[in-house]
Amino acid sequence: MGIFTRFKDIVASNINSMLDNAEDPEKLIKLMIREMEDTLIEIKSSCANTIAGQKKARRFLDEIEEKENFWGQKAELAVQKGKDNLARQALQEKRRYTQRAETLEAEVTELGVMIEQYREDIQELENKLKSAREKQRMLVQRHLRATRKKRVREEIRRADSAEVMQKFEELEQQIERMEAEADLVDYGRASTLENQLDALEADDEIEAELNELKSSQSLKKGDKIDA
Repeated sequence: MGIFTRFKDIVASNINSMLDNAEDPEKLIKLMIREMEDTLIEIKSSCANTIAGQKKARRFLDEIEEKENFWGQKAELAVQKGKDNLARQALQEKRRYTQRAETLEAEVTELGVMIEQYREDIQELENKLKSAREKQRMLVQRHLRATRKKRVREEIRRADSAEVMQKFEELEQQIERMEAEADLVDYGRASTLENQLDALEADDEIEAELNELKSSQSLKKGDKIDA
């Protein structure tokens, strides 16, 4: 496929329509951008060569026009000197250079038209490439968002699955079992506060019993004295 055929296909293409119908839009847009970049390089290279050719043609035209003027002046001189035969020969040389100058002028003009067309094509293709790159950026962002959304949905589905719920239930049962085992460690053993309160009650009972013994002993001593 030639450069101009590719350029026409690219410019005429509807990027949005092509992407909508593509199985892999990201891959397609990459290929399109690569094709546009390659075509743009070739068009710029052709434009540069054409500009160089036009400059060369203009330099050659300047040289031909100088020679045309030279033989025109020689023909005038020959006429002034009455040398009609020499004047005719000079005019023949002048005509030969005039014809070559006309051909070169046409070539310079044609090259100028080509250069202008190249510049328009380059501008049009650069605009198309800019649009494609923007579309690529949007596609990449959409792909990232879609990937994240898919991953979140998969995590939600996985969390809602029977297998995960069963694991949660098993974990809950395990924790309840550990709590029950912890309770059994102190089962039947009074708490520290209960122990302290029981100790206070025991002290009161001992004091009461001690006082009772003292009273009994006092009564016995009193009976002995009276006897």
